[in-house]
Amino acid sequence: MTNHPGARIAWIHVAPIKALAIQELQQVELGLKGVENDRRFCIVDPDGRMLNAKRVQRFVAVRPHFDDATGRLLLEMPDGSMVEGAIALGRPITVSIYGRSVGARAIDGPWADALSALADRPVQLVRFDSPGEGVDRADEDAGASLLAEESLRAIAKAAGVTAPVDPRRFRMLFGVAGVEAHAEDAWIGRAVHIGSAVVVPGGNIGRCVVTTLDPRTGRSNLDTLAALARYRKEEVTSEPLAFGVWARVAQAGLVRIGDAVHVA
Repeated sequence: MTNHPGARIAWIHVAPIKALAIQELQQVELGLKGVENDRRFCIVDPDGRMLNAKRVQRFVAVRPHFDDATGRLLLEMPDGSMVEGAIALGRPITVSIYGRSVGARAIDGPWADALSALADRPVQLVRFDSPGEGVDRADEDAGASLLAEESLRAIAKAAGVTAPVDPRRFRMLFGVAGVEAHAEDAWIGRAVHIGSAVVVPGGNIGRCVVTTLDPRTGRSNLDTLAALARYRKEEVTSEPLAFGVWARVAQAGLVRIGDAVHVA
């Protein structure tokens, strides 16, 4: 195994509802399709097309809290109001997401009205029938993503800011401490042991305008794309403006903050 003494999981971030705010967890069960409730819900327009924060930036500032054991969902809206209730599955719906057609069920309850008001258009909250369907690159079996914590300091320097950039901007599942900036680029195609799970990175993650949004407010306040173009332009990557890697899950298992990270 590659020697990364002290390499460990620094943070675990999931998005119970695609496009809404990140939820920070202490541990997750990583399955072959990823974390079961990561991006299990999404928001669609009347034609069933997935809506993300590129289309409705204010979605980023909505904080979801989903309790799988009780089936209850609470949304903290940007104005401080709360929308809460038990999830009830409604009519079947086909969602168009990244060129795929995926089965889902509409969610009955108060959430569609609240999200429609925020988006200034009719929208519907839905739940995918199967885990993993809402994850980016699901067609490539991308169940996980990895980012070196030091990379946040590197992009901050390139952007001319003093504090590390908030990792929630990048919506990655696992942050890795104790390795150099962008160490994960060299892990593509190799087995990465995290907790009792094993993942194999398949490629870089190219970045979009969503990363310029403040994860607390949904407002654009940091030109991450210009920073990446400046300091990463000479790097050979599988996607442009690369920051972090996506990975397939080779072995399911429990992953906790503080777990060691080893690369085979």
